[in-house]
Amino acid sequence: MHFTRDEYAERQEKTRKAMLDQGLDGMLLFKIEDMYWLCGLDTDGFSIFHAMFIGTNDELTHVSRGADLANVRYSSVCDEIRIWVDAEGNPKSKAIKDTLASHRMQGKTLGIQLDTMGLTPRLYEEIRAALDGWCELVDASDLIRTLRLGKSPQELEYHRRAGAIVDMMRDVAISDTRAGVDEGDVMGKIWGTAMANDGDPPAHRPPMGTGASALNMRYTTRRKPVGENDQMTFELGAGYRHYHAADMFVVLTGPTIDPRHLKMHEACVDALQAIQDALRPGNAVGDLYEAHRAAFASHGYEHAAGTACGYTMGATWPPTWMEQPQIFANNSVMLEANMTFFTHMILIDHDAGLTMSLGEQAIVTEGQPEIITHVPRTPVIAR
Repeated sequence: MHFTRDEYAERQEKTRKAMLDQGLDGMLLFKIEDMYWLCGLDTDGFSIFHAMFIGTNDELTHVSRGADLANVRYSSVCDEIRIWVDAEGNPKSKAIKDTLASHRMQGKTLGIQLDTMGLTPRLYEEIRAALDGWCELVDASDLIRTLRLGKSPQELEYHRRAGAIVDMMRDVAISDTRAGVDEGDVMGKIWGTAMANDGDPPAHRPPMGTGASALNMRYTTRRKPVGENDQMTFELGAGYRHYHAADMFVVLTGPTIDPRHLKMHEACVDALQAIQDALRPGNAVGDLYEAHRAAFASHGYEHAAGTACGYTMGATWPPTWMEQPQIFANNSVMLEANMTFFTHMILIDHDAGLTMSLGEQAIVTEGQPEIITHVPRTPVIAR
């Protein structure tokens, strides 16, 4: 277990109180991040099938496949497990309904998580048909997510450990990137550094590329050599006990450095500082976006500013490390101490084929934010 039983019990109690406040008798969970937070469940089997039931009278039950039984027993503090058997004519919805029936949920109001990769539209339609007229289903996708926004002391320590690993990965990226080196060799050393320091693979396939692919904000296949007068974008991330941290920067190679790159970097530095100055309790998430927009506008780059510039991060699984709230215009979510945010300043000049970025992760405190990943404030130029 990565947390004490008392901490898991406190999380379950908070969840049950929130359920009662929303008039729920129970809740069906399909989001692995929420299940991990509630009981420690550590599996990627959610991508095939895994559900969980939590009731307001201390009920807590896994509904899983036999293939995940060992993972459930190894990682979860919940020891009540129902197995759905893979077989033709045996729908998953039957195992779910049988579990609900055993907890006397007929005629009750149940929350269900719809905003998750763990519940496909097909399975949702199957569950809805099986429970139609038997109980009432209510969308409760955000109930646990909002409880997870403020991190506990142990969660914050895991974020810091992840940040320290990402800083080591940054050092490898900067020291090994130079003209003539293959991108794959650099990437291999970076991921080796994460694994050698007890890190987890990132939940998100980070973009790393040179030349035209340096502009890509999503991972793309095919490795190639780093060129002269090139740019290599790094968005590095790693987990520690699944709690993520990330950074973002660009390494430039010579012998000629485009002055436009330097101007873009200066704007990214100012925008990152502006966001970190605004990362205070009492401000709204939308205020962070405005700080980013205004900083870029002061450098003449408002037209190039993205429509989002970061998001909160917690314990996450593939396919993404992104969580809500995202940092975009007018987002009314209020900042509170012990939230964590990855903020990235990204400029892309599609016509010129140039890009620049700068990003760090921070913990919100009552005063100055605690920066847990660190990138150079001067342009990174390969030597």
